[in-house]
Amino acid sequence: MSALDQRISSFIKTHSVLTMATSFGDEPYCANLFYAFLPEDNCLVVTSDMNTKHIRNISHNIFVAGSIIDACNLPMAKGVQFQGVISEPLQELAEKARKVYSNLFPFSRGMNTTLWVIDLTYVKYTDSSLGFGKKLTWKK
Repeated sequence: MSALDQRISSFIKTHSVLTMATSFGDEPYCANLFYAFLPEDNCLVVTSDMNTKHIRNISHNIFVAGSIIDACNLPMAKGVQFQGVISEPLQELAEKARKVYSNLFPFSRGMNTTLWVIDLTYVKYTDSSLGFGKKLTWKK
């Protein structure tokens, strides 16, 4: 598995909220979620309750898209757009994912939510400090 470009990985590591888009039938939906990043696995870890609209949607369509942005440094915009496949983590990844997530978000330790992993399949990183309109892409 090829690793993400270090600039992309660094950007993802320094943020904590993503917007994830899901769909069911012809109805799109998006949700903002706290996330942890597992760079060696090229995946994002989120938690969410089973009865939320976005999780109900993924029971029908596991393909998701999303974004992570840094809007605080305009006009030097930076951001990631991604595509991936979301699922509950396999047993060998679940313990690591939960540990990383709960260390970043200690308030989650007592919550009764389900852990989800977004296996990244495509990432586009925009960083205006690299040059106007400069984009880096990665594909699994």
